[in-house]
Amino acid sequence: TTATPLRVIDTSESWEWWGRCWGYVLAGAGLTENDRLFVPFSFGPFIGFWAAVEGAKGIKALMIPGGGRDSLQRLHLMKELGATAMCCTPTYALRLAEVARDSGFDLCEIPLKTLIHAGEPGANIPATKARIESVWNTKCYDHAGASEVGAHSFECEIQPNGTHAIESEFIVEVLNPETLEPVPAGEQGELVITNLGRIGYPVIRYRSGDLVRLNPESCECGRTFVRFEGGVLGRSDDMVVVRGINVFPSAVENLVRQCEAVEEFRITVSTEREMAHLTIDLEISKNADEETSRHTVDQAIQNELSLRPEIKVVPSGTLPRFEMKAKRFHVEK
Repeated sequence: TTATPLRVIDTSESWEWWGRCWGYVLAGAGLTENDRLFVPFSFGPFIGFWAAVEGAKGIKALMIPGGGRDSLQRLHLMKELGATAMCCTPTYALRLAEVARDSGFDLCEIPLKTLIHAGEPGANIPATKARIESVWNTKCYDHAGASEVGAHSFECEIQPNGTHAIESEFIVEVLNPETLEPVPAGEQGELVITNLGRIGYPVIRYRSGDLVRLNPESCECGRTFVRFEGGVLGRSDDMVVVRGINVFPSAVENLVRQCEAVEEFRITVSTEREMAHLTIDLEISKNADEETSRHTVDQAIQNELSLRPEIKVVPSGTLPRFEMKAKRFHVEK
């Protein structure tokens, strides 16, 4: 999402395969032919939600497109058409809840029972997941994939329990990113993946850059697919070293989101006097005390990461809002 866009032409057989993979994602979240799946995006070149539509068709669920509308209009459309499930980024689920609150729209008027998240970390970050489920009063499910390889893993109803790799459609390996040797089960490594059904664009032992922990034990849901504990834990190229400490954006987000007063945030790593410096900008809800909130986040990061960041409270509406993949983490060079 930051380099030159990857352009791939899928064959009709490959597209059927995409739908089959997304069928696992939707079925894992409990969707059936009785559901109405709302997808609140205009359909650009991003493959993920196109494939979600194909998956919905495969399980005979009704798909409701939400493109060409603003957030409040989408909320009303979900209410009017009785959406029972929504597929979106975690960021946009929180954004819709924010719009509903500010406009006086009651989310309980939507018969939503399931949220399926893709495109970015969030549904696998405990504090973010808890916040989404709280504001929507429903269960959310994580999913991971990549344009290069396909939709490779999904979360089942047993939570928290990680995500299942779709081993009928992929060969997954977890390797040490330095030595490229397999790591023991339960140890973090890089996901290396081979897709088995994308006829027009096969990849063999593709280094995804995603960090996972493999759990081969059976799941209580009855599925025998191996699991990634905690889903995708981060990316090998996302990690930065701040004052000698390895810092992942997902770890910082989990700590920031634990403060319920935080509505939006931005993380910046800069260099000062030849040393990395961590700055966090926070937007705080109107009814919360700014200094208390700032102190809460500061203490959480000090206690968990042994870092003392610079934390700034900025006026409401200062930080950008996102519909697709959020860009909250910035490294200044």
